[in-house]
Amino acid sequence: MKRIGHVLKELPIRPPISSPSGSIVISNRDAVKCPICQDAGYLRGDFPVGHPMFGQITICTCRQQELQSANADKLHRLSNLDTLAHLTFDSFDGDVPGVEEAYSKALEFAENPSHHWLFLQGPVGVGKTHLAAAVANYAITYQRVSTYFDEVPDLLDHLRATFDPNLPASYDERFQLIRDVGLLVLDDLGTENATPWAKEKLYQIINHRYMEQLPTVITSNVDHRKVEDRILSRILDHRLTQYVQMDAEDFRRPGDPRQMKRSSRRG
Repeated sequence: MKRIGHVLKELPIRPPISSPSGSIVISNRDAVKCPICQDAGYLRGDFPVGHPMFGQITICTCRQQELQSANADKLHRLSNLDTLAHLTFDSFDGDVPGVEEAYSKALEFAENPSHHWLFLQGPVGVGKTHLAAAVANYAITYQRVSTYFDEVPDLLDHLRATFDPNLPASYDERFQLIRDVGLLVLDDLGTENATPWAKEKLYQIINHRYMEQLPTVITSNVDHRKVEDRILSRILDHRLTQYVQMDAEDFRRPGDPRQMKRSSRRG
């Protein structure tokens, strides 16, 4: 994070004018995109000496929008969702016995994810990842919601890779981005290496989103007893979470050719 002195030095030196809100902004004789800050990106409040906001620099709404867009792009790249773009609701066969409810609840969640969680539990090969990715792809394409999708073991590996006590900014930034993202999709909960560090980081993410009721999708193929109690308690809160048990055959195993044909669409 830049010091305020550095920020001030980087601002273009122009005669100040007052904005309608009473803040001092930087004027520009040329055409500007933002009439509030005159494209400076920052505002300095017009407050008297002694006021708590005297001399404080705040980010303009135009700059906030740029940062939000940049963060959304960064999370999309980290998610690798481009490789999962084919996993949509259209490519999922919701008529296979044992997956009908999951398909219906996932689509319902994707269309209205506000203040809800979705937890898909079941054995491997029943389409949990496909539906979770379908929700993520739907949120990005139709809801324009910043989204992060990752398998829990990979998420923790990514956080470990950026963790350096001597350089906390990179880790703190990524952790906060993931914790506060508009939609978080966690695949394969319970398969992570359950070190004390991993448990604590995962709990912090889930607990924060639980307290703030931020839209979250979680999948798991392990017995509930393998998930830490304080995490499981929040995930299974019926006031917040739609819990769906998927009971179907593993589509990856050889069998009925018709089943094989359907499975090729489910990923």
